[in-house]
Amino acid sequence: MNSARYFTRKKATSYSLTGWVRNVPNNKVEGEAQGEEDVLQNFLKDIGQGPRHAHVVKLEKSEIEVQKGETAFEVRH
Repeated sequence: MNSARYFTRKKATSYSLTGWVRNVPNNKVEGEAQGEEDVLQNFLKDIGQGPRHAHVVKLEKSEIEVQKGETAFEVRH
């Protein structure tokens, strides 16, 4: 189990965000989150610190179009 993905989902759910997170090659994790700007900023601060025993090297963000129809935050495989 990748603790970063489940940590991210737990934080996103606690903030009532929608979106997803998944593993990508080279031990990286990527995702998309939607919500109010101030809530997203707090979420990004939390995931930038990462779960215990993890080392977040870099957190990148970009603005994208709203993804209609999302109702939850999920871990994708």
